Amino acid sequence: MPTPPPALPAFAGLVPPADGRPWVMGIVNVTPDSFSDPGVHFDSGRAIAAGLRMRDAGADLIDVGGESTRPGAADLSITDEVARIVPVVRALTDAGAVVSIDTRHTDVMRVALDAGARIVNDVSALRDDPQALPLIAARGCPVILMYRRGSAATGYADASAGETLAAAARFLAERRDICVAAGVQRSNIAIDPGVGFVGGAPADNLALIAGVATLAALGQPVVIGASRKRFVGTISDEPIAGQRLGGSVALALAAAARGAAIVRVHDVRETVQALKAQAALAAFERGSK
Repeated sequence: MPTPPPALPAFAGLVPPADGRPWVMGIVNVTPDSFSDPGVHFDSGRAIAAGLRMRDAGADLIDVGGESTRPGAADLSITDEVARIVPVVRALTDAGAVVSIDTRHTDVMRVALDAGARIVNDVSALRDDPQALPLIAARGCPVILMYRRGSAATGYADASAGETLAAAARFLAERRDICVAAGVQRSNIAIDPGVGFVGGAPADNLALIAGVATLAALGQPVVIGASRKRFVGTISDEPIAGQRLGGSVALALAAAARGAAIVRVHDVRETVQALKAQAALAAFERGSK
């Protein structure tokens, strides 16, 4: 029979769902060139409306990003990134949503936090900008540290990185310890193994989801973001990113079953419904022993 799900680690003041399912992070890309929904939320009004719909559909937090990190994406100026995200962050936080800011840049982090964002979500694990770690320590804000291979320019391919799950676990433990030594509270750190940021080979990405329990053993909340990614299309024979709902939900459920604390998704309503059904079935089976 299923065992009770482990209690979610404390993070960012989020209230754990009573049924033990993970928190759901809705994705709002305020970009013209996102891999999954290019330009759909580029207008700030549409981005705000999308974030509010996600909140109302059950998202526990909304991740707002102004710079595309898809393979091959070009760098964006800080001025443009700030202009894209500030109206969205401010409107969503004013409406009571918990907002994380998806950025690699200290100046964007600072402005977003001033606009009400609660969490910084950095795909570079606070490495791309040398001032990012001091800012996070000084502000005392929660941060999500992500593992990646290479960069957007290289398609996140780096054959020298070694075995995927072990490399991710080593890197994330090291970055966590560096952050703690710099003054970041350990309870303010979540980790993301970088599904979709380790190259396009399905085996590498699936290894990270299959290994969530190994990552959770590091003692930090684990974030999994498989939604609509290229490898999901490869394993499900679906070339169109926006039509990968089934595969994306299946992997979110798999991550939840293995102990993920946060699942980062485009399709909030469907994912929340699936997680509730999964949690109800698990509770029924435990109660019928």
